[in-house]
Amino acid sequence: MVKIYIILLVVITGTINISQAQFSVSGEFRPRAEYRHGFKNLPVAGQEEAFFIDQRTRLNLSYVDEKYDLKIVFQDVRTWGSQPQLADNDGSLTTLHEAWARVQLFDHVAVKLGRQEIVYDDHRIFGNVDWAQQARSHDAAIFIFKPKNMELNLGLAYNQDGPQLNTTFYTVANSYKTFQYLWGNRKFGNIQISALLLNNGRQGGSPDDFKTYYSQTFGPRTGYNRGNFKVNFAVYKQTGEEPDASTDINATYIGLDLTYSVMENTSVTAGLEYLTGNNPTDIDNENNAFNPFYGTNHKFNGLMDYFYVGNHLGSVGLQDIFITLNQKMGNVSANLSTHFFSAAEAPYNIQNNETLDKYLGTEVDLFFTFNTGKDISLQGGYSHMLATSSMEAVKGGNKNETSNWAWLMLTIKPLFFTTEKDKDAN
Repeated sequence: MVKIYIILLVVITGTINISQAQFSVSGEFRPRAEYRHGFKNLPVAGQEEAFFIDQRTRLNLSYVDEKYDLKIVFQDVRTWGSQPQLADNDGSLTTLHEAWARVQLFDHVAVKLGRQEIVYDDHRIFGNVDWAQQARSHDAAIFIFKPKNMELNLGLAYNQDGPQLNTTFYTVANSYKTFQYLWGNRKFGNIQISALLLNNGRQGGSPDDFKTYYSQTFGPRTGYNRGNFKVNFAVYKQTGEEPDASTDINATYIGLDLTYSVMENTSVTAGLEYLTGNNPTDIDNENNAFNPFYGTNHKFNGLMDYFYVGNHLGSVGLQDIFITLNQKMGNVSANLSTHFFSAAEAPYNIQNNETLDKYLGTEVDLFFTFNTGKDISLQGGYSHMLATSSMEAVKGGNKNETSNWAWLMLTIKPLFFTTEKDKDAN
């Protein structure tokens, strides 16, 4: 696989017209060590700690021309020691994270095709999940209309296992069959308004009897930024059908955060997120649990990933009240966050046949970033969860066990090669 990369680089570099385009080759080296005891879920009594080091390595190829852009990102993700020292196929973990082309069709109109990251607004519904070593990308087509102070995107995706002769049944687990979305953004001075409409299709049934069921997520997001004060507010509604063909969707998301810069390098952020959930004692044919779908969910609701990071879907929902202190001192920045978690619907203890308090617990997150230059950064952090009996009922485990998590990550992003576009070229 490495030989293929080298050949590809030589061919592309040799065919570039430097006066007409810019070509760059960059990389990323990102190992991360983690200590886990109660990460994503409460530990059970006597559970041993986990410790491991995993690593992401990337090779990025970028080509920018007046009429089109190309980007290819090769990626290898592995845990140290997961392969034998004398492995005869060491490139088996390498994937193609991105491979897309963006073509300028007309003035203000372009189309972006291929495997690509999709990121909008604060990453809540669409994000690249960059914290995860593998990150997230989609096979999609995006039509981009971008006049002055405004942008409108139409995104389309249709997934299949491979070329078919007589069926469109899709078997890839935990993935969507198709989606269509419309996203718009407009600036009005210090105010920025976005709106999203996502029609998400998931298949249900068997290969002989299947159907695509659609849900709709829609709503606005507004941001205001002036001087030392920032505020963001978002509301999303979800409707449609679940793939079981018998459950309707009726869910809501509300998010609000305010940031105030106390001084030049110090700021405080306070906010609230509310995601509706299902009442455990009210069994009906309606799903009231909001699904953030393709967002960077590690960014929200605490860094220990107790909620919406491959978990907590279809559950009792969440109310997250948080406050964050940000401090920057030269090349070092630090962040201290406290989250107060409550369920949107009261949890239920089946064993004792009782409805529990909505308060789930408190999480404290501390992390730092040290930038030694534009190419190198060192990050680390520590998180601690103080859970309640209600958290036990929702997540399992034992609230009396210590639930904590620590991590340390080095990121190096070298620029191996670049050609600067000649502005005076004809």
